[in-house]
Amino acid sequence: MHKEIDISIEGLSKIEGSASLDIKVRKGKVIHAKLKVSENKRFYTQAIRGKTYNTVHQSVSRICGTCSIAHQMCCIKAIENALRIENSEQTIILRNLAMQGLMIRDHSMHLYLFCLPDIYGKDSVLEFDGKLHQLVHDAFDVKGVGNDLCKLVAGRAVHPIYPQIGYFSEVPNRAETKKVIEGLKKIRPKVLDLIEIFYNSTFSFETETNFVALVSEDYNYLNGEIRSSSGICIPEINYWDHLNRVVIPYSQATAFEFEGKEYMVGALSRMNLNKDGLEKETKKDVKQFLKVFPSNNVYHNNLAQAIEILNAIDYSIKTLETVEFKKEKKPEIKPKESDGIGVIEAPRGTLYYMISLDRDGKVRYGNLVIPTAQNQIKMENDIRALVSRMLDRKKEEIVREIEKLIRAYDPCMSCASHFLKVRWI
Repeated sequence: MHKEIDISIEGLSKIEGSASLDIKVRKGKVIHAKLKVSENKRFYTQAIRGKTYNTVHQSVSRICGTCSIAHQMCCIKAIENALRIENSEQTIILRNLAMQGLMIRDHSMHLYLFCLPDIYGKDSVLEFDGKLHQLVHDAFDVKGVGNDLCKLVAGRAVHPIYPQIGYFSEVPNRAETKKVIEGLKKIRPKVLDLIEIFYNSTFSFETETNFVALVSEDYNYLNGEIRSSSGICIPEINYWDHLNRVVIPYSQATAFEFEGKEYMVGALSRMNLNKDGLEKETKKDVKQFLKVFPSNNVYHNNLAQAIEILNAIDYSIKTLETVEFKKEKKPEIKPKESDGIGVIEAPRGTLYYMISLDRDGKVRYGNLVIPTAQNQIKMENDIRALVSRMLDRKKEEIVREIEKLIRAYDPCMSCASHFLKVRWI
């Protein structure tokens, strides 16, 4: 058993962006585990100041190439709440479809390219040969259809151009819609195979967890009420009242507590709190897999993501086959001094925007709370607990298990991946 050990991981592999980790063990106890977000600060809350209400959603979509649709939708929602703008039923449907496309493309990239190598004991998908090689093709097929759905509904898969304040500037045409429906139906069996892979995974790490998510009757990602597994149920507009900002001196990211305690957001939280809201076809085909929820096993976050891909496919097929879209007029909007809150579920969890406008409709203040920042304290504490349970293992095995655990959370530091460098002291 290791009595004293220092672990320094300078670049965590197969995650979105840059992060490092320092662990110190003394007298057989982990005395600290510091997860450091090492990206440079990008000052987006300052950069959006002075932007007009009808352009700022395009600026914030640049925060993340992976989740640009989520940032855009959350910003639009905050501004519309500030200006008391009511949406048409068609606009709501189109936004839901855009989010479904995002879930397909984002979850598939994480699960196929980052997580499957762990399950099969490979360093990367580049080592997938034989029967495993088909999974590489499946990865690009599934992600490609997610991209196609985003382009159909939002104009682009990344940094979309159709969603606007109060409306969509363009709507799907029937010819392209038919192609996307065919693509969604074609990838559905592949996603069922993916779900089964993660269901059969033996990876397990359980701790008592307070799960928090935006919950709605139909498992949409844009509206609902904030619920927690500890019993909290609040209107989304009151989310900030229950958060505590925690400054972490060794990290570039600010962390958060909910009701003064650590918590987890993301697909596992959504599935634990809202699995009954899934699409009828989804629930029928994954009935046996849904029995594991609610779950405290953080690796079930990836199973939940895989199920969300299937749910997004089923919702999108049903909607695209039954709804006729017509181009709508741009609404008349009068800017005014006001504040608005936007809360949605991004792929990695609850995303919060507070936007304050001046009388000319320019942003005077913005507050953004990112899912990964909300998970940071829980990730650190889980790493500490994991290492405490593995002090009799080899150093290399400890590092490998740490990385697997962090990947299970699917953290997003920015939009780049870095390979692993470990320095043992």
